[in-house]
Amino acid sequence: MALLTEHEQRQVAEAIARVEKTTDAELVTVLAARADDYAYIPLLWASLIALVVPGVVHYLSGYLTMYTLLLAQWATFIVLCLVFRLPKVTTRLIPRSVRHWRASNLARRQFLEQNLHHTVGSTGVLIFVSEAERYVEILVDNGISTRLDDSSWDAIVKAFTQQVKQGQTLAGFISCIEACGELLKVHVPMTQARNELPNRLVVLE
Repeated sequence: MALLTEHEQRQVAEAIARVEKTTDAELVTVLAARADDYAYIPLLWASLIALVVPGVVHYLSGYLTMYTLLLAQWATFIVLCLVFRLPKVTTRLIPRSVRHWRASNLARRQFLEQNLHHTVGSTGVLIFVSEAERYVEILVDNGISTRLDDSSWDAIVKAFTQQVKQGQTLAGFISCIEACGELLKVHVPMTQARNELPNRLVVLE
């Protein structure tokens, strides 16, 4: 999975700089390759299939000896472990609710780690994307949530999520930042020039 190039990251930073000229909000963008390595998932699925499938074959056909059955189970387990470790395969094995739960947890950790809760006037805005999970979330601090309802971001998140699914992550970031800017300049207009947090895109590989 290819994250954004340095040139593309600069385009994101420039979009943030443009928006912050019209609002007191402090925008931070985070792009994660994945929210978790889900190391236990391939092992779990490989174990279950290796135990069940050779056993069912033996039960139905009676062809396998106990020694052959054991070898078949081990071989199945090893092969499936290797196959299920492929990122695209691993993601498909994980329930959507689990993937989104892990991505949401990472987004909240990033909100704190990027110091978005320490801005003047509590005007931090996090635009978070996890590519493997196809997950997008916008988190805002109290200074913005008191002026804009959470539902204000729903359409922006939905549009960005669709772009991430289509592999248009850069275009999604630019569109999302600009759409957020349109809301923020109306509801959280600039009162004084400041730039408390870096405008760069934070990339978690």
